[in-house]
Amino acid sequence: MVTLPGGTSSLRFEILGRPSAWRDGRELDLGPGKQRAVLAVLLLSPNRPVPTSSIVTAVWGDEPPDNGANVVQKYIAGLRRVLEPDRSPRAPGRLLTRSGAGYALNVPHGGLDAELFQKRVRAALAVRAAGDGARAAAELREALTLWRGTALAGLTGSFFDAARERLDEERAAALEASAEIGLELGEHARLVPELIRLVGEFPLREGFRHQLMLALYRCGRQAEALAAYRDARDFFAEEFGVEPGERLQNLHVSILRADPALALPAAEKRGGAPPPPDRPAPQPSKATSQAVPPPREPRVLPVPPGGVPGPRFPDAPAMPRFPPPGPAPPFAHPMAMPAARRLPWPLRAILVSLPLLSFGTVTWAAVTYFAARRRSLPLALAAVGYLALTVLCFVAVDLTDVERTTWWDLPLGISLLGTVFGGAVHLAILTAGPTGPGFAGEAGAPGVPLIERRVRREQARSLVTHYPSIAHRLRIGRPDLPRKFDDGGLVDVNSAPEGLLSALPGLDPYHAKLLVLARTAQGPFTSTEDLVRREILPPWMLHGLHEVLVAVPPVLEGGADGELDGGMDITSAAVAEPEAATGAVLPPEPPR
Repeated sequence: MVTLPGGTSSLRFEILGRPSAWRDGRELDLGPGKQRAVLAVLLLSPNRPVPTSSIVTAVWGDEPPDNGANVVQKYIAGLRRVLEPDRSPRAPGRLLTRSGAGYALNVPHGGLDAELFQKRVRAALAVRAAGDGARAAAELREALTLWRGTALAGLTGSFFDAARERLDEERAAALEASAEIGLELGEHARLVPELIRLVGEFPLREGFRHQLMLALYRCGRQAEALAAYRDARDFFAEEFGVEPGERLQNLHVSILRADPALALPAAEKRGGAPPPPDRPAPQPSKATSQAVPPPREPRVLPVPPGGVPGPRFPDAPAMPRFPPPGPAPPFAHPMAMPAARRLPWPLRAILVSLPLLSFGTVTWAAVTYFAARRRSLPLALAAVGYLALTVLCFVAVDLTDVERTTWWDLPLGISLLGTVFGGAVHLAILTAGPTGPGFAGEAGAPGVPLIERRVRREQARSLVTHYPSIAHRLRIGRPDLPRKFDDGGLVDVNSAPEGLLSALPGLDPYHAKLLVLARTAQGPFTSTEDLVRREILPPWMLHGLHEVLVAVPPVLEGGADGELDGGMDITSAAVAEPEAATGAVLPPEPPR
């Protein structure tokens, strides 16, 4: 609050929303918009003189008035009448002063909401550092209540945009700190809806996505946590062509491993005290130590019926066990692309009505869009056909005689029917199915929800990364071979035959053959990114296929990591389980 010297009235200013001024609980009329903007410029530099030229540049930008200094002086006089109504006309200003350096607005501590917000956030972080998380969370929530909407609402220009971005960054940091404290206090269930909203509001901040994944996982919603990571990866790849940050990737791997460190310790839940720093880590029991082989060789458990192998190390958490995947779906389309989205019905209605409203003149453009979106050669040829019919229609109209019937009437009628009614039916069919880089085969995957297929892929990728020998024996990435393990439709670039690769939507036979020749001549790929580094696939093509391509490292013969206790390998163990070994044969060695 600002108390004027020699008076009893108090003022407070707000810029965390629409710029405003209040006296004794009553909002003041700050006058026209430019006068309010001048006040906002002074409030962004409280207690510091602002040159007149800087005020003119901030308020008017590249179109300043001819007599800018006089206009600013006029608005300053108007602000003085509002803010200091008891001041005599010739008396010097006490709140809004002028010096050789410019105009200054004297705002003591507590009189500006932005400064009060920053002060409360610093105090809350200090309380958190002292170990009182509950009190710190309460103080952060109190600080965030000072925001009444978009900062500096109603003001435009590069100066105000930069100031608004700075203030929004401070608010986002406070929200992130508040959510982090809430997770430490075990409030993950309460935070999930709020974090979903914050991810939508701040899509570029990986901190909110990290907190959302962790909160979902602690709520027992592991599949949704993995889906949140996939959405983040798709967003960053589509917008910027990059992968998520290391922190987000590490959390993703920890969720796949069901890392016990992700669970909230009982002592740190709400109302609990933090554990002592010197508490020793829990040691494995004697029975567990005896059952686990030495660290140099991982132990591979037999494949349970319809289940997932569980490789374990003595110092690493077990791989997560998902619901039994059951038999892999029969090979029709070898891949499962990202979850396809259907167009909303109002947009579908508009697209279908375009040929009718335009008499077929824009049908070719709409079909061209779908051809480019789906990278479909047949649709591209259809668009060329519609364009030819449109040109034929214009030529026929120009040559047709309205007074008598000519042979041009027939092509005119055919072109109109084809572009108008045929185009409407074609667009109705195109918009009825899923859009995006997917294909119709995924929507019809027999009994397998899309989210579950995503989880299968993530599980299979984790096996490829950490246990390549097991991935090799489970035929991950080989939908053309009989198998019991469902990897979600992955295709291995190191072992899949040329025919299987050329059947992938978006991968033409030329690039499929080039891929096979490259891996034969230069050796296997270490990752799918090698396809771009070796100049086999263009980046845009790899981006369209990144959901289903995987590079399974070839396993050398005689490797010990695929053996069980007693020298029996995983295939022999599967034979001991008749349900899990049906139709099991070892895949051929990958070409070198």
